[in-house]
Amino acid sequence: MTHDRIHARKPTHDVERWSVGTIEHISKRDGHYVFEVRTAGGDTVELTVTVAIQELVLSRLNLEDDESPVGSQVWYRKFGG
Repeated sequence: MTHDRIHARKPTHDVERWSVGTIEHISKRDGHYVFEVRTAGGDTVELTVTVAIQELVLSRLNLEDDESPVGSQVWYRKFGG
């Protein structure tokens, strides 16, 4: 399976290759996590990542224990993008 890339913080490398979006929903599918992200253009993209990446992104968002990641800004790249 190919995985997309997602960061909770603005990347410092190849910045022009990353897009900015807002988390709309996170679900689990086939042992992976799927982030639904609203793009700057108003579209929704699905980003499939491993459990480890999902945990890393959520930890770097610095959310309170009861706070939802929905509405948080992220930087992403679709596989091959």
